[in-house]
Amino acid sequence: MKNTRVARRYAQALMMTADSTAAIDAIAADLELIRKTLDASRELRRLVASPIVSVERKQRIFRELFGARVNSITLSFLELLTEKQREKILPEVIEQYLALRDERYGIVNVDVAAALEVTPQQERRLAEQLERYTKKKVRLRFTIDKAILGGLRVKIGDTVLDASVRHQLALLRERLAHGQLSN
Repeated sequence: MKNTRVARRYAQALMMTADSTAAIDAIAADLELIRKTLDASRELRRLVASPIVSVERKQRIFRELFGARVNSITLSFLELLTEKQREKILPEVIEQYLALRDERYGIVNVDVAAALEVTPQQERRLAEQLERYTKKKVRLRFTIDKAILGGLRVKIGDTVLDASVRHQLALLRERLAHGQLSN
């Protein structure tokens, strides 16, 4: 079950603390490390989600794993989440914090599906065009999708810009079916 509202509140509190200590990026890096560690260890994810494991044991494990590797604010935050028995929503809190950081810096994540590998030059041109379109800095995330046949499918939040060959063929097929094709 998603706890987005609760995760957002915790992320906002962490952002306020990070902002007041000029540690927004340092804490974001810490949270990325924590996310990667959780993603890499099924055992750790199960331990964090387990209601049987005591708060003290979870806090001790967090201190052992991250104590020397993360900012003291991040470690205190992990301990607070555990104390409040909200450690299960840690992945969502991380996601929300990173979204808040991106909002603050005017960055938008853009998912791009392409049929073929995109060259660095094409990537730069696309980024420039999307920055003009969104009036924000873009962070491109590419995937290869052979099903689109050619072209690109760009997703910016809830908006999808589909310039794929597959989409163009579907539009043509629809126009032919409805007799809307003109000379």
